[in-house]
Amino acid sequence: MQSHLTAVDLAKAYRLLNHGPTVLVSARHAGVDNVMAAAWACVLDFAPPKLTVVLDKATRTRELIEHSGRFVIQVPTAAQLQLTEQVGNHSLKDEPDKLAKAGVQLFEQDGHDLPFVAGCSAWLACELIPEPHNQSTYDLFIGEVIGAWADARVFQHGRWHFEDADPAWRSLHHVAGGHFYAIGEALKAE
Repeated sequence: MQSHLTAVDLAKAYRLLNHGPTVLVSARHAGVDNVMAAAWACVLDFAPPKLTVVLDKATRTRELIEHSGRFVIQVPTAAQLQLTEQVGNHSLKDEPDKLAKAGVQLFEQDGHDLPFVAGCSAWLACELIPEPHNQSTYDLFIGEVIGAWADARVFQHGRWHFEDADPAWRSLHHVAGGHFYAIGEALKAE
């Protein structure tokens, strides 16, 4: 199922998020898995690689992360537009079958007891760096990236290759109210 999955050097892991995509955040605790969409995720540091993500207090995924101290950030594709919209607008608190209804398929990655979302173009396994003030006041979570992978059909040699891949592999960029853009054509500065 994940035959195109390739490890990404942690020194280049920041490139998986540097283009500002909407992400899927997944977590597991006490036998419960969940996935949510988040538009506010950002690279924070290179060595060790760190990222930030804003997670509203009302979300079940945030609760799972607060208890487990671990999570995955995934880059969904244009082909996953409806899935991304569904997991971003429905709560596991209200819909126990949320993931099944959205068509989410999860897989395991060796060495990481975390739920990874199949079909994405990149995955970053993170350990939470607890910052209670930031989490409580700003809903801002910091993660240290402890593992990174990408789909070789769209990310090779430490770089995205959206221009050479099927448009279904383009990353999503949320604007508001179900309105997204897919990443566009490649441009080169001289």
